[in-house]
Amino acid sequence: MARKVQHSLLNKAKTNKNDEFYTQLSDIVSELEHYKNHFKDKVVFCNCDDARISNFFNYFAENFKELGLKKLISACYKRQERDLFNTEESENGSFYKYTGTKESKIKPSSEDIIYFNGDGDFRSSESIELLKQSDIVVTNPPFSLFREFVAQLVKHDKQFLIIGNINAITYKEIFKLIKENKTWLGINLGRGISGFIVPEHYELYGTETQIDDFGNRIISPNNCLWLTNLDTSKRHEDIELTKKYFGNETEYPKYDNYNGINVNKTKDIPSDYNGFMGVPITFLHKFNPDQFEIIKFRKGNDEKDLSINGKCPYFRILIRNKRVQTEFIELTKKEESQQVTKAIRNLGVNDNQQIYASK
Repeated sequence: MARKVQHSLLNKAKTNKNDEFYTQLSDIVSELEHYKNHFKDKVVFCNCDDARISNFFNYFAENFKELGLKKLISACYKRQERDLFNTEESENGSFYKYTGTKESKIKPSSEDIIYFNGDGDFRSSESIELLKQSDIVVTNPPFSLFREFVAQLVKHDKQFLIIGNINAITYKEIFKLIKENKTWLGINLGRGISGFIVPEHYELYGTETQIDDFGNRIISPNNCLWLTNLDTSKRHEDIELTKKYFGNETEYPKYDNYNGINVNKTKDIPSDYNGFMGVPITFLHKFNPDQFEIIKFRKGNDEKDLSINGKCPYFRILIRNKRVQTEFIELTKKEESQQVTKAIRNLGVNDNQQIYASK
């Protein structure tokens, strides 16, 4: 029951615009180690982060030289104050630029930051001006505004690495980007993200919550992911396929409203099927665009949920194995070529026989 309660916390965050989930440094380090080659001579923008307390800012400032960064910018909405959880209200957002020089401070104080004229919302004109100066956005955006946040990044053609709820991949706007190979899942997912620091007024339920050595209240909803358009070699690793369709057809029932088979687990994807397959949404965590093609999400030809004998399984993503499709086409062409050659040879024999007979 503990996990269900914690999932409801994130659902409440969406409903109540309660987005105070702060990322732990350990989770940032665990994910960012896979992208270090992307940051040389780049300007990183953490546009939902107070430089005085943000673990994102802390990570990039501490590793500024190692990553070869050109500049680091951190900006935050007015509600975030030095105590992290807003015991003092401010009418203005703020930002801070770190350049790695002696004049820049890795641990800025309230006197070092610069205040916006407005509230510092990522959608504000002042924040957008900083976005235009940046190359890569790395942050934990407001859960309730995730669609809008990603849309802004796409509009301004920015690279990004951000945290979101796993349900985000079911949003039509996000799934469209995944299908078009414009964004994809990062390395860590679910329990690979250890938890978020939350303020005092958040309730802590179940066994998967804790108060750490620093007094931070931490919840572990286990249903979050990293979303990015920064490529990694891991993304191009093949999913090992050990199952076969032919000879095991009963294990892969066909949909009522789509010409495809249902696959309940990613590990059960058959290696010899060249048609359409419906797989769980968790497939996206292992998705290799060189190996598979994403066709559509959830719906059949009638635009109703995919069904089997009138019943709908959990949400499915329709895919096709590029490799099997290519092999099938090549095999078909080879068979056609062999048939043509055989026909020509047979024709040649018949002609010779006719010529011999005429003599």
